[in-house]
Parts: sequence; structure tokens; C-alpha cells
Amino acid sequence: YMHWLENIRDWCISRQLWWGHRIPAYYCEDCGEIMVARKADAPTKCSKCGSTHVVQDEDTLDTWFSSALWPFSTLGWPDKTEDLDYFYPTNVLVTGYDIIFFWVIRMVFSGLEHMGEVPFDTVLIHGLVRDSQGRKMSKSLGNGIDPLEVIDKYGADALRFTLITGNAPGNDMRFYWERVEASRNFANKVWNASRFMLMNFEQAEEAGISIDNVTLDDLTPADKWILSKANTLAKDVTANMDKYELGIAVQKLYDFIWEEFCDWYIEMVKPRLYNNEDTTKAAALWTLKTVLIQALKLLHPYMPFITEEIFCNVQQEEESIMVSSWPEYKEAWNFEADENAVEAIKEAVRAIRNVRTGMNVPPSKKAKVFVVSDNEDVRQIFEDGKVFFATLAHASEVMIQADETGIEKDAVSAVIHQATIFMPFAELVDIEEEKARLKKEEEKLHKEIARADGMLKNPNFVSKAPEAKIQAERDKLEKYTQMLKQVEERLEALIG
Repeated sequence: YMHWLENIRDWCISRQLWWGHRIPAYYCEDCGEIMVARKADAPTKCSKCGSTHVVQDEDTLDTWFSSALWPFSTLGWPDKTEDLDYFYPTNVLVTGYDIIFFWVIRMVFSGLEHMGEVPFDTVLIHGLVRDSQGRKMSKSLGNGIDPLEVIDKYGADALRFTLITGNAPGNDMRFYWERVEASRNFANKVWNASRFMLMNFEQAEEAGISIDNVTLDDLTPADKWILSKANTLAKDVTANMDKYELGIAVQKLYDFIWEEFCDWYIEMVKPRLYNNEDTTKAAALWTLKTVLIQALKLLHPYMPFITEEIFCNVQQEEESIMVSSWPEYKEAWNFEADENAVEAIKEAVRAIRNVRTGMNVPPSKKAKVFVVSDNEDVRQIFEDGKVFFATLAHASEVMIQADETGIEKDAVSAVIHQATIFMPFAELVDIEEEKARLKKEEEKLHKEIARADGMLKNPNFVSKAPEAKIQAERDKLEKYTQMLKQVEERLEALIG
């Protein structure tokens, strides 16, 4: 970019096209004099010999010559209009790297020539959208994607979000229909979260519960955690957008809305929302609404349609999200201690889920959970979050204690920071059922090992099969052997 600006050369401005700005050069057919008109009025006679046999050059100016006038010609130039005075120079030009010299440079020197100043202060250069094989989209390859076809199928918001997600300035991106579908699914996630909130607001209204008088002091640690997260998100996303790091900003929004807000917070508050006797229900509703609106505003530049639709239905304070106030970081919403507390509970939930998954325990099966820590502050964290911790951990009962008193020796354990989680083995697994399942698995693995081992010991297979196929069988044999070892260890533990 800078090289081209500092090393401008002459370029051929004529093109043999049927449309465009016609070159203002005129030729005398009698004496060969060449005249160039600087104004709209064309010469009618030769300036040298006076002949009236004057013809205009048939070529047009290079298309980009015309495009270079865009920043000021669209505002009324060459007249001194109000729009020209107000809007020129502009701020940011967004363009692909393939037309830096064709368009950007020519706008710059045309602006300097005709207006005396550059037409914009910032140029954001993005990459090209290529097909799934990395090829440039072209008519000859027939690999172009019609945006209207994508919008018809998945919506404009999904397409916009896809083009921003994972897109770093200057880097090309490949177009995959699966990515657009994933963006549509994200839009559905936002929509369903808003419906969940509205449904609970309707039920609360019927029960006479209002959020009008909720203050920050009324919030639980879970409420403060998500509010603090949303507060930091506003600061981070704004900083990323100020630096034109749009892909990074979008990824932070996606992670927050999908994981923190939908997968964690909404699940945390369900026990409170479903209980009209819970004195913290109003605080949960206030937090849901506040955080959702905060997230919608941050998401609006990327998904304008769905955010406007939801925004106008979940609040009445502001007329449109397009003219609403942009979220700003508030020191009053910074709850670092509560963030740390809930993150500790999340760590415990993840540990429990990993144990249950590893033992094939269905989500429907609940078990007692013991949280053991000699740290009083850690025990208090789990006491404060006991209601939602029990729900997320699929716990029939949560016991919080300083030592291992009353915990059976065969209890399954998981270690987290400053605490250990215990679950009675018998409550997690039906021992006889698990033995039968493991024996079936053991039998199946023995067969697979015998099959793979037999193939690798077969001289015909080893001498004739491709190396890749032989290696694949070796890999299978190693994998099945490891799996068998794990199954045998589990069986021994059960029987022993």
C-alpha cells in the first residue's frame, strides 16, 4: 500500500469500452491538432486551423478513473454543497486487498488533486471470500455463491455473522455452508434465550413479582458473576472494535452468549425461576433482562435484524436498538470475588461431569455429592451456590464438609483447586449392570484384537496391502489393546 503511494507511475487511462466517462480529447481531421477540454463544453472548431471537422476520442477513461471520484462526486462536487462540506473527508474505507491500487490509491490522489485533502483517514483492508476449496469465486469456474440464496436459506444475520467470524484483516476466508448453518443455530440460541426470559417474566407478573426495586445488593453470587462477565465483555468488545478486530470481538460475544449466559447462567437460575417462594427470583429476572439487553446491543452490529426484533420485545425504555446507548464498563458492576467463586463451582461441575461421562452414568441418574475442603471460604462458596450447584451436578444431595467423615471408601473422587469432590460409587453405577456391560465390552475387544492381530500375522496381507492400510491395522490393534486394559482394570475394581 505505502509502496504504491510513494511510487506512483503514469498509467494508460484509455479503455475500449462502450460505456463510461468518454475521454475529453478532440482531434482536428484537417490538421491533426489535438485539443483537451477542461470544461463540459466541447470545442466546435480547431484551435489551430479553425476547421470545424473536429471529432472526440472514442475511448473511455479507465473505469477506476471514474470510481476514484466517488468520495466527493457523490456529495455534489464540483459544486460546494452542504453534504460535501459535512461528509468530506470520510473516516473509514473498507475494501478487499485486490483493489488497493485500482481504487484506494486513485481515490487518494484524486482527493488530494480535487479537494486538497485525502478522502479518508483509515483504510481497513480485508481478505477475499473463496470457495470451500480455496479458489477465488469466478464465472468461469461457476463457483460463485449468490448472497440472496444464502439469505433465503439461513437469513441475512447468519450470513453477516459467518463473514465476520474467524476473519482476520487481510486474510482470505473459505465459504462453507456448514458455517452459515452454525451461525443460524447461534441466532436460534439467542432467540430461545429471549423466549425463555419472556416466558418467565409473564409467569412472574401473574404471581405479582416485580423487578422495579431490585438493587445490586439483592443479587446472588451467580447474578453478580454473569453481570460482571457482561461488564468486562462490553469493555473488551469495544476495545476490539476500536482496533477493527471484528473477528475477535465476535468470538468473545459468541463464547459469552452461548456458553456463559445460555449454558451456565440460565441453567443456574432455573431452580429460582421455577419457585415463586424464592426471595431471589426478582433478582434473577432483573439479571436475565439486564445481561440479555447488554449482549444484544453488543451483538447488534453483526446481527442487526434478530437483535432489533428481540430488543423491541423485551424492553420498552428505548425505542430501537439502533439508537440505544452503547454498553459501557461500570465499576459498580465489577464483582471479581463473585466471579472467582462461581468459576470454582463451574470447575467442580466440570469435574463431576467428566467422572460421570467416563463411567457412562446417564444424566437422569442422581447421586449424593460431597464437597470436602479445609478452607472455610471455599466451603462458603459452595454453601452460597448450593441450589444451582446441585442442579448442574445432577446431585440428589450436596454435603459440604471440612473432612472425609461419612464418605464411603469406594467413593469416586475428583480434585479441584482447594477442594475434593466425592460421589458414592454405588449411587452412580448399578454394579451388576456395569459388570455385565463391561464383560460384553471385554468380549467385543478380544474379538477385534484377534482380528487385527490375525491380519498383521498374515504374510499375504503384509506383503500385498498398501502401507497405509497396514499402519491402520497396527493403530487399531494398539487402540483396542489399551481399551481392553482399561476395561479389565474397571472389572477388577468392581469384582475386587
